[in-house]
Amino acid sequence: MLQITQNLKSGIMALTDVPFPSLNFDNVLVRNCFSLISSGTEISKVNTAKKGYLGKALEKPDQVRQVIDTIQKEGIVNAYKKVMNKLDSLNPLGYSSSGIVIGVGNNIKGFSIGDRVACGGQDLANHAEIIAVPSNLIVKIPDSVSFEDASFTTVAAIALQGIRQADLRLGESCLVIGLGLIGLLTVQMLKAAGIKVIGVDINPENVKQAFNSKIDIAFLRNDSQLESGIISATNGFGVDATIITAGSSSLDPIELSGRMCRQKGKVIIVGAVPTGFSREHFYKKELELKMSCSYGPGRYNLDYEYKGIDFPIGYVRWTENRNMQAFLELVSESKISPSILVSHVFDFNNALDAYDRILSKEEPFLGILLKYDQIQIPNKQVGPISFKNDKNDVKISFIGAGSFAQNSLLPNIKNASLISVATAESHNSKSVASKFGFQYAKESGDAVIKEENSNTLFIATRHDSHAQYVLEGLKANKNIFVEKPLCMTEEELISISQEYHQRRVHLMVGYNRRFSPIIIKIKKLLNPTFPVAINYRINSGFIPHDHWTQDIHFGGGRIIGEACHFIDLVMFLSSSKPIAVQAFAMNDPLNLTDTLTINLKFANGSIAAVQYFSNGSKELKKEYLEVFSSGLVMINRDFKEWEMIGRKKRQEKMINQDKGHKEEVSQFIAAIKNGNETPIQFGDIYATTMTTFKVLESLRENKVVTLNFNY
Repeated sequence: MLQITQNLKSGIMALTDVPFPSLNFDNVLVRNCFSLISSGTEISKVNTAKKGYLGKALEKPDQVRQVIDTIQKEGIVNAYKKVMNKLDSLNPLGYSSSGIVIGVGNNIKGFSIGDRVACGGQDLANHAEIIAVPSNLIVKIPDSVSFEDASFTTVAAIALQGIRQADLRLGESCLVIGLGLIGLLTVQMLKAAGIKVIGVDINPENVKQAFNSKIDIAFLRNDSQLESGIISATNGFGVDATIITAGSSSLDPIELSGRMCRQKGKVIIVGAVPTGFSREHFYKKELELKMSCSYGPGRYNLDYEYKGIDFPIGYVRWTENRNMQAFLELVSESKISPSILVSHVFDFNNALDAYDRILSKEEPFLGILLKYDQIQIPNKQVGPISFKNDKNDVKISFIGAGSFAQNSLLPNIKNASLISVATAESHNSKSVASKFGFQYAKESGDAVIKEENSNTLFIATRHDSHAQYVLEGLKANKNIFVEKPLCMTEEELISISQEYHQRRVHLMVGYNRRFSPIIIKIKKLLNPTFPVAINYRINSGFIPHDHWTQDIHFGGGRIIGEACHFIDLVMFLSSSKPIAVQAFAMNDPLNLTDTLTINLKFANGSIAAVQYFSNGSKELKKEYLEVFSSGLVMINRDFKEWEMIGRKKRQEKMINQDKGHKEEVSQFIAAIKNGNETPIQFGDIYATTMTTFKVLESLRENKVVTLNFNY
């Protein structure tokens, strides 16, 4: 199928052939009929991508600081590779569309194949022939509403949420600053609600268009009568509220709002404007300033948007989904008319011409629709792509290929053929396939597993899918490399163990730290006949509670999702398996258990304390490891420095951090190719995974938990 993408590095836009998005349990597949170009939001992104590196940096100062931080922690080479990989990728455009349902996930209720729907969501309701959208970002279109009008739904929901924040009453007045697409939709809905509407814009065409939307009064910003006219139109008091829908780097919209509002009026910010305003008017009038968040309550909420968990209407009257529904009801009742805002309609195959017109600014534009062909059936997958296949014995496919896979796994694959790849986002599948040389970009993980030309599977998806893909891959007799964690429950672990022992394949989890050059040096210097004492402090850093890794269903929490790394490493250094574990977590009102100490005792008498702290400063290095054994102390400082203290003292600093990713991938591929044992034995993988579950058990029951492995 085709999708509009832009390369973030070069700024080049294209209609790109990408695979279908995946239909999973919690989403709906939709064949687009129309999508709306948001000329403000999208063109800002397009222009940023077309700038040089300095221009991009000036636009994204926060990301520049992240790069500097990465350089300090990982070295300039690793930081450069990550930045270039991020930039050299395809970026989707679009977030408001309408179409017909062609597939429904098992957990979805209320939608059927053939339903006419409006869809929303950045990176979801894209300019693409087929999209996949979760249930709370999709609404049915009333019979009397056209696909063209319905394609405005998401942008209109943004406007409607701004109006709800203003909380205006019948007969009150509102100043709308910025009469672009969102501004004019705001005007129409305010008029439908019985509000007196005054508008301001810097563009004469937008001011002219405002009168078609039944605005009461509209001014050009440079009109000398603007301020006196607004005061006069409001009987000398000023407007009850101002809604800023403009996008600007100027302080003028917020300053104008302060002057034009009445005493105790409201200023609502919908557009992207700075807020470093002067205090005078906001202070003297006791103005209320509010930010409006996109489509409404539920936006950016993981449970709401991706799990389909709604907010009770008695407590949250207007969610983003109910805002979308309300807009369509207004259209169906002919109270608003988005069609009068349409300035251009382009066939989707000519979509790039639409962006050229907007960027050239040679003619007025407002609502620009893309119309999709409903006769030609889109291709489900992409391929074959014209890359050389070395036809080596190791033929690899990937399920999932986000930033970690692209930075740490794929660049390290040598002496193997890359066959197929599938990711959650269609454009990313095509981007990865082209960048790294896969033969096929496929539409789903299932399609990758069924790939007959592949004998090895790399799984780098979200944690909740690991066990399913591992089991399916084992049943298909594939060699498997899965990023941590292997699974999220004891039941899944037992099922994987049973399936693995029926196969003659390699199964490995990405516990890369044991392959780090510094760790290998420490391991060689240890006498395996003596037990060791290990102190391992991890300054893990803060992750918000609503991040997917903290979610018990998606990520499993940080103990299962990340602490397994450190348990594996101390087990590797002790040359033994744990026989007892006790954990203590710091009290946390959200019960995240991501600041804790894990105490381990091993069968050979070794002991270890893993101190996993999320409440420290990011200025401190992330990992500090001390290994004590028979008069020696070995120290690892964040995989960039190591030191031995004892009869002899040795120190070494590395230019770039090396956590062992290259070596682990190399050894895994070599094991398959040469018929050697898997670099990490399944017994170790099982022990590490089970120990993470026992850490949670220790925390729940406040006791020492014994371990007796039977795998």
